[in-house]
Amino acid sequence: MENLIGRNKEWRELTDALNSKRSEFVILYGRRRVGKTFLVRSFCNDTYSFHFVGAHGRNAKSQLANFRETLIQYSGNKDIPGLQDWHEAFRQLANYLAQCKEERKIVFFDEMPWIDTQKSDFVGELEYFWSNWVQNRDDIVFIACGSATAWMKDKLEDNQGGLHNRITHRIYLRPFYLNECKAYLNENGFEWDDYQIMQYYMIFGGVPYYLSLLRPQFSLIENVDSLIFRRGGALSDEFKELYNALFKRADKYIQIVQLLATKREGFTKTEISSATGYSGGGLTKILENLERCDFILSYAQYGNKTKQTLYRLCDFYTLFYFRYVKDNNSKDEQYWQHHFQSRGVESWEGFTFEEVCLRHLPHIKRALGISGIATEASSWRFVPTKDDCRKGTQIDLVISRVDKMIHLCEMKFASYPYTISKEYADRLIERKQLFMEENKINRGTVFTFITPYGIKEGAHASMVHSSIIAKDLFADME
Repeated sequence: MENLIGRNKEWRELTDALNSKRSEFVILYGRRRVGKTFLVRSFCNDTYSFHFVGAHGRNAKSQLANFRETLIQYSGNKDIPGLQDWHEAFRQLANYLAQCKEERKIVFFDEMPWIDTQKSDFVGELEYFWSNWVQNRDDIVFIACGSATAWMKDKLEDNQGGLHNRITHRIYLRPFYLNECKAYLNENGFEWDDYQIMQYYMIFGGVPYYLSLLRPQFSLIENVDSLIFRRGGALSDEFKELYNALFKRADKYIQIVQLLATKREGFTKTEISSATGYSGGGLTKILENLERCDFILSYAQYGNKTKQTLYRLCDFYTLFYFRYVKDNNSKDEQYWQHHFQSRGVESWEGFTFEEVCLRHLPHIKRALGISGIATEASSWRFVPTKDDCRKGTQIDLVISRVDKMIHLCEMKFASYPYTISKEYADRLIERKQLFMEENKINRGTVFTFITPYGIKEGAHASMVHSSIIAKDLFADME
């Protein structure tokens, strides 16, 4: 098995559960492909008292048959009868665990949301199993894992029935940051510099599974072609699998992310409703589920105007899919090699770099020296009325500090120190003045630039209060 990269905080959490003097209920959730199973496998060294994996798209009868086979495998008891329901399944599991000799018994249910089929009463019987059997023991570490984050939150973490206040450890596994991607690549023989790793991140994000598919003998460009554009490539059908494996009525979710992909600035809920026809609690639930699964980010407008919250598509693979894969009928298996130097890709990288920065807000705060200061991150958008002659504008990242200082963040992707032209400087000054006027601010508003190689000295460089470069985004946050 490969070495585990990062995940130190999550490892400590699992260690606390294992070393506890009581039974523990651990839930582990996060985006599909983010490495949840790998974390548990590494921690447990693939040794469990019981390990069951839910099967996608199977009915209750099939899930129960698989459960019985797994019980026979672990217990060695071939006389376990056919299981008619989950009450009987958990009773048989309890009988087996009572005979186990391990001092701490690790019970690992992977892809648990897939087990909870319609009318199976799986959750109700899990509640009964925990409350009436496990709760009376002090030797069980029960780990529930699933990619359907909404299910994990609603059915387990926020459970108001027999599992209410029974969850002892909640572990959210986020995608890798840039420094963790770099650590993985270095360990596996890649010789990519920070600029190339940022380009990789713009396509695949910090998803460990995607990293595991890369081949060190290939360049980044060759890897992209091999995985995505080559017929039968490992990720050529990833988009369909990704959403259909996570969401019931995946078509609704896909419709919304496809809309969000059309405008990098994001949409308000009202705009999404107008474009899709979805509204009310149904739309709220879809947006919550997408955000829980790390596909979108919500940003309040500066000033905490909740109704003007912007929703942005932030899953890098999905963004890349809609831009270069979905409507690509070229059948060119070297498409990226033939197009990666085009002006269109250069423009796309500029926009996508902003998403990279938004994903690394803790790194930005640390580089500014304000990690210990209370802050609020938001966006700001000015839409003029019909009678207003001023131009509309947007600032994608505003960091407001409790000490009344405000950072207006400009994010620019370039392979050289960035030059601020006179025209751009004039636009920035105009935007800043508009921001201060509209929000009735009279001081303490500064420009922060985030660009890989910093700002080139010049006539307008002095307008930059603080500059954040690539090494800041690659900083180790542990």
